[in-house]
Amino acid sequence: MDKEFKKGLLLAGLGSFFWGFFGVIYFKYIAFIGHIELVVHRCLWTTFTLIITTFLFSKWNTFFIVIKNKKFLIYLFFSGFLIFVNWAVWIYAIATNRIIDASFGYFMMPILSVMLGFIFFNEKLNKKRIFSIVLVIISIIYLLIASFKSLPWIGLIVALSWGFYNLLRKKIDIETDIGLLIESLYILPFALIIFYLITSNNYNDFQLSNPPMMLFIFLAGPMTVIPLFLYVRGVELCGLGPSGMIFYITPTLQFLLGFFYYDEPFSTTKLVSFIFIWIAVIIYLKDLYETD
Repeated sequence: MDKEFKKGLLLAGLGSFFWGFFGVIYFKYIAFIGHIELVVHRCLWTTFTLIITTFLFSKWNTFFIVIKNKKFLIYLFFSGFLIFVNWAVWIYAIATNRIIDASFGYFMMPILSVMLGFIFFNEKLNKKRIFSIVLVIISIIYLLIASFKSLPWIGLIVALSWGFYNLLRKKIDIETDIGLLIESLYILPFALIIFYLITSNNYNDFQLSNPPMMLFIFLAGPMTVIPLFLYVRGVELCGLGPSGMIFYITPTLQFLLGFFYYDEPFSTTKLVSFIFIWIAVIIYLKDLYETD
């Protein structure tokens, strides 16, 4: 195992750990401002942070090349909508004590991506991966039949939005941070309008009279961008397969925090469904390891 590969595993692990632990702790702590304002600030300060990093890494030439390509702009418009949905639903889950449901989505996402790759890119499926996909479908059907009220729609939206987001981004070969900057710029006008409506009705917690709170809310940007940079760099150094396995640190930590630290309810119905998902994940990871 060479140094670059080890470095990639470390960076992917740090990014996944950041998402699964610090991301949950931070957004949960600040959720008192309301999930709507929090989503708005995540959009605003992610854009601001990416503008700064684009300056720091001298990537404006890449940015202007991308925005001159109409195909890229169309794809990024729709992927921007999907990432906004993903952020909004995930923050809603954090604010309403449904972290476990959100983790359900991130456990499903890589397996969903395998299915989407087969449908849209004609990627080959072996028996083990087909079985993993079937188990995921069974877990969802089981929840629908056993108890409709307990269906983790949050997890399903998280998985679908992130899975289709990755699908669209795979169709265009551009740097992750530049793509996210353009997506954020699409979202920015709507975020500004909502922020104006919030402030005009005095519902905002982000105020010039409270600099410490302003700074803390501003961290929503770096808290989004930092793990992204770490994970993407890890993927570049160690590859999609190993980094995909490392990514499961994220939903595992989310689940553990939700259950043990935040005392979220976890019904028998959800437990059975999660067992199907975990079996599917184990089969998928084992096959991924043997293949790669």
